[in-house]
Amino acid sequence: MKTLYFAFICLFLISCGDDDEQITDYREINDQEIQDYLEANNLEAQTSDSGLYYIIEEEGTGEQPTTSSTVTVAYRGYFLNGNIFDQSTDSGATFGLRQVIPGWTEGITYFSEGGSGTLFVPAHLGYGSSDFRGIPGGSVLIFDIELIDVAN
Repeated sequence: MKTLYFAFICLFLISCGDDDEQITDYREINDQEIQDYLEANNLEAQTSDSGLYYIIEEEGTGEQPTTSSTVTVAYRGYFLNGNIFDQSTDSGATFGLRQVIPGWTEGITYFSEGGSGTLFVPAHLGYGSSDFRGIPGGSVLIFDIELIDVAN
C-alpha cells in the first residue's frame, strides 16, 4: 500500500512539472508575438526585466505611483488581433495596484499622473496559461492607458 501511495505521489509531482514547461513556452512565444506586433506596427517599446513591454507616450507631470498605490486609470484592453476584451468608462476605473494582474502592478508604476501609453502584457504577467473570463490562456494583452489619479 505504501508503494502504491509513493508511486501516486511521484506521478503527481511529475505531471505538475509539465505545467512549468508550458509557462516557459508561453514566455518565449509571447515575447516573439510582441516583437512581431511592434515591428509590424512600427512601434518602439521598452522592456523590463520581467518581460513586460511598455511605451510611454505622454510622460505626465503628477505623482508616480508605487506598487501599493490606489490609482484611477482610463484604459482599453485588446488582443494582438485588435479585438477589445475590456475598457473603462471615460472617468476611468479605480483600484489598488496589488489587486490587479502583475503586468499592471508593474507597468502602471512607469507612468506619472497625467501620463499615457501602452502596456504589452505577456501571459505570465497576465492570466497565465488558463482561460479567464473570455481571455484565452497564453494570450498577450495590450492596454492603452491614461493614469488619471494616484492616491498613496
